[in-house]
Amino acid sequence: MSRGRRRFAFISLEPMLNDSWAAWCADRGLDSDMVDLIRARMTALNDEISGDRTLGQQFRVGHSYITPTEPLADPKGWFNDVIETEIGPLLDEYWFDAPERAAGAKARLRDGL
Repeated sequence: MSRGRRRFAFISLEPMLNDSWAAWCADRGLDSDMVDLIRARMTALNDEISGDRTLGQQFRVGHSYITPTEPLADPKGWFNDVIETEIGPLLDEYWFDAPERAAGAKARLRDGL
């Protein structure tokens, strides 16, 4: 049996909170203020994750977490649910040895909702 070398290509995927993402969200009921709020909070969170020497850029939270798939009656409630059920548990896992850091990050995402 011949053993050849395997070659793989690795592609870095970036969180894309761009105009296309904003337009998609607007089509599903998020007003521009809510889109801006989510974008700002997720960018700040991803900056914090990137700056953590135990995590880094590859652990940033992607836009798929915060891209609604259907029209939303309650955008703030939807974002709060995403934090509670998806992003929050991820942060708890990232900072399992620093639960206060995860709690602080979740509180900053929820502030004023």
